[in-house]
Formats: sequence, C-alpha cells, structure tokens
Amino acid sequence: MQFILEYAPILLFFAAYKLQGIYVATAIAIVASIAAIAYAYFVQKKVTAMQWLSLAIIVVFGGATLLLHDEMFIKWKPSALYVIFAATLVIGKLVFKRDWIDVVFKQAQIQAPAAVWSRITWAWVVFFLVMATLNGYVATYFSLDAWVNFKVWWAMGLFLVFTVGNVVLLSKYIPESEVAAAAPHANANATATGGGSDPK
Repeated sequence: MQFILEYAPILLFFAAYKLQGIYVATAIAIVASIAAIAYAYFVQKKVTAMQWLSLAIIVVFGGATLLLHDEMFIKWKPSALYVIFAATLVIGKLVFKRDWIDVVFKQAQIQAPAAVWSRITWAWVVFFLVMATLNGYVATYFSLDAWVNFKVWWAMGLFLVFTVGNVVLLSKYIPESEVAAAAPHANANATATGGGSDPK
C-alpha cells in the first residue's frame, strides 16, 4: 500500500499526460496527491513533514500552471522541491546539529556512527542540488515530452540507484533480518522526499 501511495500520483500524471496533455495531467497529479495524503492521514494516521511539503509544492506550482496556463511552473516544480529538501538537510546539519536524512532509513533500524550519517547527509545535499540542476536544464532546453520522460523515468531511476547505493554503504550497520527490506523502504521514503510523491 505504501508503494501505491508513493507512486500512484506520478504514474497517473504520466498516463494522463499521454492521453490528455499537461494541464489535465497536472490537475490529476494535484488530486491524486491530495487523495494520497488524505489516505495517509485518516487511515494510516501518519503524514510526515516532507509529505506535507511535497503536497504544498504540487498545489502551488500545479495551481499556477492551471491558473496561468503556463507549463513552466509544473516543469520547475521538482527543482524547487529538490532545493528545499537540500536546504532542509543543510539547516538541520548546521543549525540543529542533526542529520535528518537518517529518518529516511529509520525503518531499517540502522545504527550507524555519526560520521557516517554526516557523510550521507552531505551526499544527499549534493544529489538534490544536482537533480534540481538537471531538471531545470531539461525543463528549459528540451521539449515537454522529453521533460515528462525525464521526470517520470530517468529521475525516478536516478533516485533508485542513489538510494540503493546508500543502502549498500549502510549495509554493515543493518541487522541481517532488515537488509532485504531496507532498499524498498528507503526508496519509498526518499522519493517522498524527492523522487515518488514529489515527481509530479
């Protein structure tokens, strides 16, 4: 069910885009995101701050796309979200002295040293900024079709590869019973931070 909640909005967005175009797809992405948050809130009784932030961004940028009939807002929405995630990690690290990225992997019960979490935090900051730049470049210099394909398939693939790399790095700190489950849990949470519920 968690997998469906994370990936349904982006898959519905892709299908709607192919059938009806970017504006219908944007409207469906907003509705699907609201529905996913409503399910998490009323049924699962848990919505993370990142999920609320992702919803706010899709509503603001998607709403601007529909109201102004300008596709550039929805195309730049992922970059805005990635930058906000990177800034959140930096603020957590420098201001609150916390490596908030460990929340992404908490379901795997990882007990890694502080130095490891620090390196992973900065790696995610760099990754989010690279993704923001890539999305902005594709959104600006490539066609709408190319951007949609990049956002749905290439960005999601990059998030998966990067997350699996994190799991491999952290595998020595994961209880054996949790290793098999670590990658899918981390990727689902990571894309809620940047790749599954974010990619509309």
